[in-house]
Amino acid sequence: MTVLRWLGHATVLVEVGGSRLLTDPVLRSRLAHLTRRMPVPEEVGRVDAVLISHVHRDHLDLPSLAALPGAPAIVAPAGAGDLLRSHGFDAVIEVREGETTTVAGMPVTATPAHHRARRGPRSPWVPSLGYVVEAASRVYFAGDTDVYDSMATLAPLDVALLPVWGWGPRVGEGHLNPRTAAEALRLLRPRVAVPIHWGTFRPIYLRGRPPADAPREFARHAAELAPEVDVRILQPGETLVV
Repeated sequence: MTVLRWLGHATVLVEVGGSRLLTDPVLRSRLAHLTRRMPVPEEVGRVDAVLISHVHRDHLDLPSLAALPGAPAIVAPAGAGDLLRSHGFDAVIEVREGETTTVAGMPVTATPAHHRARRGPRSPWVPSLGYVVEAASRVYFAGDTDVYDSMATLAPLDVALLPVWGWGPRVGEGHLNPRTAAEALRLLRPRVAVPIHWGTFRPIYLRGRPPADAPREFARHAAELAPEVDVRILQPGETLVV
């Protein structure tokens, strides 16, 4: 049995037996110019390992990593290790596309992600990744990516955790939107899809409520393009058992 708990943005807690993985933890109410419009997660508790998809600050948040109890292993793209180690994180496992490592007794394979990323304007470019966790279920965490044809090599899956939006009024190149995320389902062929990366953060200069229709729009497109996929829209803190 695999238990998934969405904590907002790209942060998902994956629990299998006694093992606990956390994706791209961002557990704060404020992130630079972004304010959180969903509840800050309650204390996550012990985590065995963290999966970092890329070095953008809304995915690799150093204060959130530092707040995790203990010293969980951090799986990150090759090239991100110097940044992490310079901030006191020693248990770093750097991986490249196609490489598999084992954390908390679960094989984790790094997958491609079409998303350009670097920490700042003078920082080096670091590859972006997704991950497939091979446990009681095959769970794909996409990170940030655009759709690409070789996604089909990841199929079939039990669960796909797919970004369907971002944090601003629109998404740009290197991101999935509700339509392209639904197109990705035809390649990935998951049993269940969970839309993530929507509605959590919003720039302080944008007034009003954040748009919350991205996951429902994704579900509508999925019903048209991949009707065999069970789309589950979770609210922050809500769990799904697969």
